[in-house]
Amino acid sequence: MANLKEIRNRIASVSSTMQITSAMKMVSAAKLKKAQDAITAMRPYADKLTELLQSLSATLDADTGSQYSDQREVKNVLIVSISSNRGLAGAFNSNIIKQTKNLIDNVHSGKNVSVIAIGKKSNDAFTKMGIVVGNHSEIYDDLTFDNVATIAEMLMDKFVKGEFDKIEIVYNKFKNAATQIIMTEQFLPIVPIEGEVAAKADYIFEPSKLEIVEALIPKSLKTQLYKGIRDSFASEHGARMTAMHKATDNATELRDQLKLTYNKARQASITNEILEIVGGAEALNN
Repeated sequence: MANLKEIRNRIASVSSTMQITSAMKMVSAAKLKKAQDAITAMRPYADKLTELLQSLSATLDADTGSQYSDQREVKNVLIVSISSNRGLAGAFNSNIIKQTKNLIDNVHSGKNVSVIAIGKKSNDAFTKMGIVVGNHSEIYDDLTFDNVATIAEMLMDKFVKGEFDKIEIVYNKFKNAATQIIMTEQFLPIVPIEGEVAAKADYIFEPSKLEIVEALIPKSLKTQLYKGIRDSFASEHGARMTAMHKATDNATELRDQLKLTYNKARQASITNEILEIVGGAEALNN
């Protein structure tokens, strides 16, 4: 059994760690509220805009379709891997990296795959593989629609120029503080709605479908990327809050166990001292 001084040092260390994890939990909880409100407010708009444009694209002829709907033989693939800049968020970052690697090794096996990293964790993981062609980790310093739109415009430009035949986004979709859903969305080319869903969409268009599509598609793509990053941002704080809550609970449990061990060791030490005193007294009496 460890001596009393060692146990006291461990108790102090665990208590210090518990204070840090508790503080990080409170900070993430405060940031989560703002991030959750932002993604909840914009998600219906983004989903409806995407549905409208997919429906429009499905009704356009192949010859008159948008340049962003160009279906080509997939040889060069670009994956936008959205992680965070910091750790201590449970499996938040590792799940994104694992899903991106799965796309590279299995889904797009045999193709030329490149990665654009949004978040230092993705950049660090895929830089080692030599496939990172862009890093935009600084976006979290000022997460605005205009800053994300610049990245989206760059992606659209690369697709139109033929540098990539397919672009996908991998991110964590926010469900609640304890649950994040790994999402893989096709960014380009635009996937038209097929079957009954497309048939049900009944709109009156003015001036024309093609002109509306050409005007709204860039905005829709920018909104899609912004929603993905916003989702990931809210998910990060939710994951970190949950991870720090569990860490605080574990530290509390460990501290209580150490205190019990300390009390037992202290009691045993006192008992031994009493026995030594009693034994010495009896020896003197004899």
